[in-house]
Amino acid sequence: MKVAIQGYHGAFHEIAARLYYEDDIAIIPADTFDEVVSLVESHDRADTGIMAIENSIAGSILYNYNLLNESNLQIIGEVFLRIKQNLLVVPGSQLEDLKEVHSHPMAIAQCKQFFRAYPNIKLVETKDTAESARDIQVNNLQHIGALGSVLAAELYDLNILIPGIETNKRNYTRFILIDHFIDAPNQEDFNKVSVSFAVSHEIGSLYKALKTLYDAGANLTKIQSAPITGRPWEYLFFVDFLLEQNASFGQVIQGLTMTTRGLKILGKYKTGKQHEL
Repeated sequence: MKVAIQGYHGAFHEIAARLYYEDDIAIIPADTFDEVVSLVESHDRADTGIMAIENSIAGSILYNYNLLNESNLQIIGEVFLRIKQNLLVVPGSQLEDLKEVHSHPMAIAQCKQFFRAYPNIKLVETKDTAESARDIQVNNLQHIGALGSVLAAELYDLNILIPGIETNKRNYTRFILIDHFIDAPNQEDFNKVSVSFAVSHEIGSLYKALKTLYDAGANLTKIQSAPITGRPWEYLFFVDFLLEQNASFGQVIQGLTMTTRGLKILGKYKTGKQHEL
């Protein structure tokens, strides 16, 4: 199984992918989420892909919602991972040696409170946590640290100078597994569904759509709106819901078809496991 991830070996995406599949997989690094989607759609070196879709602190990644909606991919699963940011350095480096710390903007944002006590350390944004770790190892950068995972430390022979420096210890990211709709497994054993749709500019139009879920006994777990490009002040809704009995799936879809516009089923799958690492 070849799984495309955004980032490099040792990134949190790789950890999430390995936790989901629970067996030996080949990780295919990609620079961007667009590239991940392209690799999976074209079957160019990747069978499936994984991408972050929301964070418990930062919220939804709207770009990835739209990317998924415009693709030929379906969600086939999900995994929740607690994000623990560690301060990584080359062996021998100490905190007082550091002049800079490099990492992804999100990782830096999650650790800013820690670095307030060290105004002499410059925080430098990069495109990936694992790439930053790799760079300080390859170039033996004694005065630069990185924020990253335990896996990144292991892969690049770095020391974890200080573990878990993120401000919020309840910081989780939800990752979704994606596959081409032609190859997506026929999910008979599912309890979670993701859809997207728009509604008309009429009073109660969104209420009617959500009442369909209520009438079918579905439990709404997520609703997210995003502007529709080229149609000012019109919005697309991304909705996740749980079903106690997947036999009611048809009832829900029929109801949404009658009360919404442009309904798209983004995936049906099992609720993901939450991992504490």
